[in-house]
Amino acid sequence: MTDAPLTPREAEDALAAEYVLGVLDAPERAEVAARIKRDAAFAARVTDWEMRLGGLNDGFAEAPAPNLLPKIEARLFPRPAPARRFGVFGWLAGGLVAASLALVSITILAPPRPDRVATLATADNRLAYQVTHFGGSLQVTRVAGVPAVAGQVHELWVIAPGASPVSLGLLQDRPLVVSYPVPPAGFVLAVSIEPEGGSPTGAPTGPVILTAEIGQDA
Repeated sequence: MTDAPLTPREAEDALAAEYVLGVLDAPERAEVAARIKRDAAFAARVTDWEMRLGGLNDGFAEAPAPNLLPKIEARLFPRPAPARRFGVFGWLAGGLVAASLALVSITILAPPRPDRVATLATADNRLAYQVTHFGGSLQVTRVAGVPAVAGQVHELWVIAPGASPVSLGLLQDRPLVVSYPVPPAGFVLAVSIEPEGGSPTGAPTGPVILTAEIGQDA
């Protein structure tokens, strides 16, 4: 392990890795999730770490995700935050942590593999978005079709039974990642076509082109 300060690039990589490993506390995760939505370069770093570490979970049985993050945070909160960051920083900057210790840490701290929540698709599957849950966040990825035409945007909504739609964000070229629990069965996810920048009213104003009820096909 080295005491040399991290370069800005190393610090960016370290933060992305911490997010994927699930070692950040709730306010830090929310801040990073917000940054992922506005910073394409940083979002790419997070995706890269998800791909690097995803295979480490292959030897473990799948487990439900909703209650795992609170357990991880409860385990981590007693630790001083600087000591936790230093461990990850030292691993990334110096590469001197023993492989066995790294594997133990990843086994304890790594969040579960993404669980599919729903797929929103047209009848002919020419346009489709896949919704997965990963480490306390929903990730929505376009798996077929193209984004809305110039001047318009696809907007994602969650609708509780008997309630008004609530926007979860805009669906564009890169995946949408938003801090959100797994919606319960009976909730509906929907995609509408809105003016560029999103609905001006806080409710769908354009045609609703895709819907999926949670629990129907997940």
